[in-house]
Amino acid sequence: MKITNRKSAVIVWMALVGMIIMSACTTSSNNWPQFRGPDASMIVSGENLPAEWGEDLNVAWTFDVEGEGWASPIKSGNQVFVASTVAVKINKPGEGEGEQENQDLYLQDVYRWELTCVDLVTGKELWKQVAHEGSPRIKKHARTNYASETPVSDGKRVFVYFGMTGLFCYDMEGTLVWKKDLGAFETQRGWGTGSSPLLYKDRLFVQVDNEEQSFLVALEAESGDEIWRVERDELTNYGTPYIWKNSVRNELVTGGKRARAYDPATGEILWEVQMDGHYNIPSPTSDKDFLFMGNAGYRDVKGTFFAIEAGAEGDITPDSGSLASDGVAWFNPDAAFLGSPSPLLYNGLVYLISSRGGEVTCLEAETGAFVYQEKIGNVGACWASPWAHGDKIFFFDEKGVTKVIKAGREFELLGENTLDDRFWASVAVAGDAYLFKGDKKLYCIKN
Repeated sequence: MKITNRKSAVIVWMALVGMIIMSACTTSSNNWPQFRGPDASMIVSGENLPAEWGEDLNVAWTFDVEGEGWASPIKSGNQVFVASTVAVKINKPGEGEGEQENQDLYLQDVYRWELTCVDLVTGKELWKQVAHEGSPRIKKHARTNYASETPVSDGKRVFVYFGMTGLFCYDMEGTLVWKKDLGAFETQRGWGTGSSPLLYKDRLFVQVDNEEQSFLVALEAESGDEIWRVERDELTNYGTPYIWKNSVRNELVTGGKRARAYDPATGEILWEVQMDGHYNIPSPTSDKDFLFMGNAGYRDVKGTFFAIEAGAEGDITPDSGSLASDGVAWFNPDAAFLGSPSPLLYNGLVYLISSRGGEVTCLEAETGAFVYQEKIGNVGACWASPWAHGDKIFFFDEKGVTKVIKAGREFELLGENTLDDRFWASVAVAGDAYLFKGDKKLYCIKN
């Protein structure tokens, strides 16, 4: 390339610098390719993330999402992906119809199941694909929808799982690569599904827990071909599978009334523990030595919370009256503080957010001892997972109010930020920007 003058040289130099910066911003280390981030830890390392935001503060752009969906956004390169369902026709109960007719009206509803790709820089739609249009095969809870599972991407493909409607794989330009029907099964009280797919070493793992035929399946990411499948003695669960890279080996961990770890290569069970509790909604977190997970309670059923040791083998359920075992470092059999949000491990402390009531509990990771338990006023229902950045812990409620507390052994409420929307989805991070998925819009928050 011939450069004819100094001005041209400057322009070329600036273009090259821009390309280098863009390349740096789109590396895998800056991606948020799945539920709760690259390693599902919710620990954020961005350099220039905003500390404050609001309707008219640090909002780079918003995107109107068609339809509804509680799936969290993900980001790969400069592409942001959002899953949703659009109601085409909804039937209302008619007068004089019997109870059974009203219960089965959902079978006559019509939806479009969609995956939308948005440009990270401009907030404009790049493409949209309709994965399926038709009637749902299972019921859902009145407050949820048929797009509760977060997509996952390996940078070459994006995988979107719409529960009992199907699993779909697209390339980054929106072309359908393959699709797979994993079956349709009744769920607890007809509440629907919520477990997101997990990608690890070119394998896609999907946990299909229900009231009829629960199983865990491993698929080839490239083709969708089944590698292995194991039946599960479980009913409906909502937690997402988790890869625990510990000091002994890598394990595929699933929640339930019995938590289990599998060999990702074969599906062989490595260990299991009776967790009880009521709802398996929160997903695990870990370091090299311990895995932290539990089940939420409900009414007169207590929640539970465990610390599993790396290298555990077989049935590690503690004996009655014991708070530890060979494989369980400690557990709390009365974890009323554990709600739907997944636990957050940060600098040797575990932070737990209650589903309702605004309670924040901090435990010592090594021992399970209480560091503090504080109640924050005016907090709505919390469904999204908390995250850590710098010396702060963040969590938000469904009303769009983010509470900011000090990280560490002493509780201190530092502030709050508000967006006018309804939020169930967890945050995604795109370099120096936050991505919040509300009921109405996708928000890009940036200084």
